[in-house]
Amino acid sequence: MVRKKQESMSTAREQILNAVRANQPDLKALPEVIIPADNIELQDKFTETLTTIGGKVIKANGYDDVIAYIKSITNTGHRIISSITELSEVISASEASPLPHSLQDTELAIIKAHFGVAENGAVWITENLLSQRVLPFICQHLIVILNADDLVANMHQAYEKIGDEHYGYGTFIAGPSKTADIEQSLVLGAHGSRSMTIFLISLPLD
Repeated sequence: MVRKKQESMSTAREQILNAVRANQPDLKALPEVIIPADNIELQDKFTETLTTIGGKVIKANGYDDVIAYIKSITNTGHRIISSITELSEVISASEASPLPHSLQDTELAIIKAHFGVAENGAVWITENLLSQRVLPFICQHLIVILNADDLVANMHQAYEKIGDEHYGYGTFIAGPSKTADIEQSLVLGAHGSRSMTIFLISLPLD
């Protein structure tokens, strides 16, 4: 009985697959993707876009400006996590790669980004810039340091830039976490960092 049922199911499966194979549409060449020229000032567009979605952009001359800003927004006892050695003056003493759950009380995380996208205010980050993958999402506030020259106009250019890279983990982050599910009212910091500040620094960061 069981064998007959299995044979019946196998026959039905083959019939369905054969019907699908027999009715496939003709193959067509992929359409050509034409990327429009973006004659925009990338820093201004990036700043405008990120501000619109709840983020903040600060133009700085170097790490000293970042340190001064961090001191102005944090208090003694706040846990500040970063793997950027230039910020050792203000970061909390911690192991290089803490366990994810141990980061639950992180007040401020400071990370670098590879590049930013002007059209949507996103920054591209891979695991080699993070002590833990969860860090940008578990912290209360997030600061990202970005070379002002490392901006592209749109996501077409962004994917061209990362298409040949090799990485185990990568993510685009655009602004603080947000939701408008409840009564269509925008709430920032709903399920991740409550704020996101980008420092645009016109100097190489490596």
